[in-house]
Amino acid sequence: MHTCKVSVRDLVEFILRSGDIVSSSTGIRDTDAMQEGTRIHKKLQKQMGSQYHAEVPLKYTSSVCYDNLSFAISVEGRADGIFPKSLLPRLYDFADFSSEIPLGTEAEHTHPIIPCRTIIHDDSEAPTDFIDEIKGIYRNVHTMYEPIAVHRAQALCYAYIYASQEHLSSIGIRITYCHIPTEDIRYFYEVITYEDLHRFYETLLTEYAKWLAWQIHWQEERDASIRPLEFPFVYRNGQADLVKGVYQSILRQKRLYIEAPTGVGKTIATIFPAVKAMGEHLTGKIFYLTAKTITRTVAENTFALLANHQAALKSITLTAKDKICILEKANCHPANCERAKGHFDRINDAVYDLITHESQITRDIITQYALKHEVCPFELSLDASLWCDAVIGDYNYAFDPDSHLKRFFSDGAAGSTANLFLVDEAHNLVDRARDMYSAVLIKEDVLETKRLLKTKSKKITASLESVNRALLDLKRQCDELLICTLSMTDALLGRLLRLQSVMDEFLQDPSFSEKKLSEEQFSQLLDFYFNIRSFVNVYELVDEHYLIYCDYNDNSNFCVHLQCMNPSANLEQYLAMGRSAIFFSATLLPIQYYREQLASRPEDYAIYAPSPFPSHNRLLLVGRDVSTKYSRRGAAMYARIVDYILRFVHARSGNYMVFVPSYKMLQDIYDMIASSDASQDLTLLTQNATMDEQEREEFLAHFSESPTTTTVGLCVLGGIFSEGIDLKAERLIGAVIVGTGLPMVCNENELYRQFFDGEISSFSTGSENDEATIRNTRHGFSYAYQYPGMNKVLQAAGRVIRTEQDYGCILLLDDRFLQGSYQSLFPREWFPHYTVTPETMTEHLLKFWEAHST
Repeated sequence: MHTCKVSVRDLVEFILRSGDIVSSSTGIRDTDAMQEGTRIHKKLQKQMGSQYHAEVPLKYTSSVCYDNLSFAISVEGRADGIFPKSLLPRLYDFADFSSEIPLGTEAEHTHPIIPCRTIIHDDSEAPTDFIDEIKGIYRNVHTMYEPIAVHRAQALCYAYIYASQEHLSSIGIRITYCHIPTEDIRYFYEVITYEDLHRFYETLLTEYAKWLAWQIHWQEERDASIRPLEFPFVYRNGQADLVKGVYQSILRQKRLYIEAPTGVGKTIATIFPAVKAMGEHLTGKIFYLTAKTITRTVAENTFALLANHQAALKSITLTAKDKICILEKANCHPANCERAKGHFDRINDAVYDLITHESQITRDIITQYALKHEVCPFELSLDASLWCDAVIGDYNYAFDPDSHLKRFFSDGAAGSTANLFLVDEAHNLVDRARDMYSAVLIKEDVLETKRLLKTKSKKITASLESVNRALLDLKRQCDELLICTLSMTDALLGRLLRLQSVMDEFLQDPSFSEKKLSEEQFSQLLDFYFNIRSFVNVYELVDEHYLIYCDYNDNSNFCVHLQCMNPSANLEQYLAMGRSAIFFSATLLPIQYYREQLASRPEDYAIYAPSPFPSHNRLLLVGRDVSTKYSRRGAAMYARIVDYILRFVHARSGNYMVFVPSYKMLQDIYDMIASSDASQDLTLLTQNATMDEQEREEFLAHFSESPTTTTVGLCVLGGIFSEGIDLKAERLIGAVIVGTGLPMVCNENELYRQFFDGEISSFSTGSENDEATIRNTRHGFSYAYQYPGMNKVLQAAGRVIRTEQDYGCILLLDDRFLQGSYQSLFPREWFPHYTVTPETMTEHLLKFWEAHST
C-alpha cells in the first residue's frame, strides 16, 4: 500500500487557504518572521515551566480509499507545546486577562471547519490537556478577535492526533500570538470534543486524498512509460560516457562535474539518465537550473522530445514574477490587482485543472490557465510545480537565500533529500553564488531614507540616525579601503537589527497608508528595507569564506561590504537537500577550480567529454604581435588589430563577430574600421549597453542563413552575444576575440587575488587566537582574473561551431594566448592551432576556405 507523507502545516495551508493575496503590498509575510519567531517560541516555551512539554513530535497514519485506490496518509509535525489544565488561569480570573477570550464566554465565531464550540462552565468540565500553537507575527495582536483559520486548523490537527493516541474524549487548544516588535501576547482558548475533531480531520484528509490519488495514478503511469524508454538518438562521440556518468553519480549519490564542448548534447545526456533514475525511484523531483532564458528553452524542448518518445513527464518552467505578472509592475494587492482578490479561493481549482490537462507547462500555458481561473500566474506556477516531475528555472529558485523555493528546500520539506539538481552553464554559478551570499550597505541610502521618513516616523528616523553614526565611525577609519573584523562591525549590526524591527512594525501597522508616500517613494522605502534585511541575514553567514570591507563606489558613496569569497560552503547547505547534483558546461576549465568554488568535496566525480565534431572543420589562429594590455593600448596597436580583423573577414564573404574587452575599445575599433577603405563592402553592426530584447533580436536577425555579403558584428566580450546565442551553419562562420577577457582591476577583484594568495585574513573576530586564515594557495591571479577571463574567451569562441555540419575560423588576438598558463586552459579540441601574423594568417584562411568551398 502506498504511504504518502505530509506535514501538518503543509496539509492545512494547502486545503484551507482562502482569501486575497495581500502580503506583497509591503513584501512582508508572517513567514518572514520565521527567524524571530523561533526566538519567540523558545522564550514563551521556557516561561511555561517544567509541566509544559515543548516541541512534541506527533504522527498519525490513516487508511484512505479514493478513486478506487487504497493508500495511507501519514500526517506528522511538532506541536509547539502540550500542557495540563493545571497551567490554565482559574476560570473566574479570565476576565482579568484582557488579551484573552474566556472559556465561559459565548463568542461569535466564523470558523467554517467546526461550527460548534464546547463551552466550559466550571473546572470539572475542563479537559486534562491543551495543545499550544505559537505564532510570532508583526500584526498588532490587540486588533485580533479570533485566530487565523489555518493556525487554528494546525492546532486542531495536533489535538486530534494527540487525543487519538491518548484516548481523550475532549481536548483544549490555545493559539498564542506574540507581536514580535513589542512581545505583546494574545491567547485564544477553545475546547473541542473528540467527535468534532474526528469529523474535521476526516474532512481534511478526504479533500487531500483527491490530490494524492491523482499523484499516485500519475506516478504509476509515469514510471511505466519510463521503463522502456531508450536514448532518442544515435550516441555521439563521448555522449554515452556522459549518460553513464550521470546515472552512476545519481545511483551513488555523488556530484558530477562535466566539461563538454558544444555539440556533445549535454542537455539530453543529463536529462535522459535523470529521468531513467526517476523511473527507478532513485531520485525525486528534477530541478533543471540555469542562468539564461535560452537554455531553459533547450530544456523545455528536451522534455518535450522525451514526451514524443512516449515518456509521461510533467515539467514546468518558472518565470520571474516581474516578467509574468499581468501588471506593468508587480503589485500583489487586491486594491491594485483584480487577480489578487480572492486568489486563494480559486487557486486549488486552477492548479488541479492545469496539472490534469497539461504535461509540458510553459510560460504561455501558465498564462492561459491563470486567465481562465483569474489567479496570479506566478503563484499558479509555484503551486503547480509541487505536482510536477521536473522544474526548470533560474539558479536562485534553488540556491538564493532570499528567493529559493522553501516548499522544496527547507527542513522537513517532503522528499527534499531525493531532489536532483541539473546545473546548466555551471560556470556562471560561481559569480552568481558570490552575489547571492554577499551584501552591501551604502551610507547615503541611510541618509536618503531618513529624509524620506523624517515626518512619517520619529522612531525610524532615530534608528536611522543611530545606524548612520555607526557607519560614520567606520568611514572615519577608511581612506580608500578598510578591511574589517567582526568586532569592528558588531555595533553596526545591533543597530541594523533595531532598525529592521521598527521598520517591520511601521510597514505592518494597519494605520500606515501608502498614500503617505508616493508610489516611487514607497518603492524606494521597500528597496531599502529589503536591503537591510538581506545585509542582516548575510551577516549571520560570515565565516572564513568572507571578507568584510569598506570602500567608496563610483559615486563616492561610502559602502560596507559583506563579500563572499568562496560560495561553496553556502551552496553546500542547499545541495545537501538533494540526492545528487550534476554541474555541466562547455567551459568548465580548470575543473578543480569549479569543484573548489561550487561544492568542495574530494570524492565527487569529473568528466571531460571530447568534441564530436571533425577537427578539420575548425581553424584556430593566434596573433603573435598583438597585446591588449593597458600599457600597450593606443592608435598603433588598434591599427594592427583592425588590420587583422579586415584581413580575417575578407578571406571569405559571410557573417562574423568581433569580441573586444570594453565598449570604449569597441567604439575605437569601429571608428577605425568604418573609416577604412577596406570596409566599404562590409555591413557593420555594434552592440550597445542598453539593448532591450527586441533590439537584440534585430541585431541577430542580420546574421542571415545564406549571406551574399559580409556582416561584421562588434560585441563586448562577456556580454549578451558572447554566450547563449545559437547561430548555426552560415549564420556565423568566424569570430575574432580581442584580449584575454581579464576582468577590470578594482577593489573587489584585487581582494579576490589577495585572498586566494593568502595575503589577507579571510575572517577575524579581532582576536589573534581565533583568527582564521586560508591556505596559502598562490592562485590569486588565476582565480580573480585569468580563469574568469578565459571563460569569456571560450564562450565567445563556442559561438562558431554549433553542429556537425558547421565549419568556421577563430582568431585570438593577444600574445598572452601563447603563454603556457593560458594554453593549459585551452580545451583539447583547440589543438592543433597556428601562430600567425597578418600576412601568414591570410595563407591559413585561404587554404581552409578552399577546403570547405562548395
